[in-house]
Amino acid sequence: MAINILTKIFGSRNDRLLKQYRNVLAKVNGLEGQFEKLSDDGLRDKTHEFKARIAKGETLDSVLPEAFAVVREGSKRVMKMRHFDVQILGGMALHNGKISEMRTGEGKTLTATLPVYLNALSGKGVHVVTVNDYLATRDAQWMGRLYNFLGLTVGINLPQMPREEKQTAYAADITYGTNNEYGFDYLRDNMVHEVGDRVQRGLNYAIVDEVDSILIDEARTPLIISGQAEDHTAMYLAINKAAPALVRQVGEADPRTGEGVTTPGDFTVDEKSHQIFLTEQGHESAERIFAEMGLIPEGSSLYDPSNITLMHHLYAALRANHLYHRDQHYVVQQGEIVIVDEFTGRLMTGRRWSDGLHQAVEAKEGVPIQPENQTLASITFQN
Repeated sequence: MAINILTKIFGSRNDRLLKQYRNVLAKVNGLEGQFEKLSDDGLRDKTHEFKARIAKGETLDSVLPEAFAVVREGSKRVMKMRHFDVQILGGMALHNGKISEMRTGEGKTLTATLPVYLNALSGKGVHVVTVNDYLATRDAQWMGRLYNFLGLTVGINLPQMPREEKQTAYAADITYGTNNEYGFDYLRDNMVHEVGDRVQRGLNYAIVDEVDSILIDEARTPLIISGQAEDHTAMYLAINKAAPALVRQVGEADPRTGEGVTTPGDFTVDEKSHQIFLTEQGHESAERIFAEMGLIPEGSSLYDPSNITLMHHLYAALRANHLYHRDQHYVVQQGEIVIVDEFTGRLMTGRRWSDGLHQAVEAKEGVPIQPENQTLASITFQN
């Protein structure tokens, strides 16, 4: 109750912010007549003036009214569109790191030109983040006319671009691109051997379109760069021959009494977690079988550092043979293993199990074994 009374008296935080913004808006509107009298070259010279003042120590906030007025006047001449007062307010909110919610058709793209221009004056670069390549290209070409008129450079960051073109795009005053491409460029930059091979420069300021989709809905979706691992085809085939020699244990031993095992065996199966666990007997049997096959020296342990990969392949082979069944978890089509979605029953063409499981299933079914992939780098928008 008390909070509601205070809100009525002093207004909400949003109301107080808008009141501050309206004071600045009055300054922007007051400059409109002055800038209308400038020639195109005179208006363009304002950009150089602002950059010089900022370089000498002036803050972006002190330049904001004049900068916004210049963008509004430039848009009137180039785009034949004048920023409405509500768009000026939205531009201030974006400059201050706030979320500006606007309906379709209210001019989000034009609103963004205000804080984009202002923050580009620092010379440190501005990123405009869109949800797809079409929007990035369209907005860069559309609004690029305004930025170029005011003396700023614009770059477009698209997938599959050569490194030199990406470096040029990032070196521009304003760079348009998708959220995914910015993320992948960040990962790739952290994988290069030479600093000169990086495409991105220091991060300064970004405008994010569809912010709820990118920073909430897709926040935890990982961006992954993968590459082919070493070819272990011969190993998968060899382990697939060894796996059937191991016997499944029936029953599970009670930790306190040791009773409960009906038929001793080499491994136990946890159907719920889809995992296989070797018993003590299983370790001895596996060491004996591998020694007979010449995979490990006589008398060596499975847990020797040089044999760790053997355990990885053995567990994958056991899971493939005892937990993943044909026409239930997968089907064989045209010499390939195709995963069946456990929820919908649909075929998931192109999807592959990780950790060598898919290769183990291929060895089991006698189809060509495709190279294993490994994750080289990964990040989420949240991180």
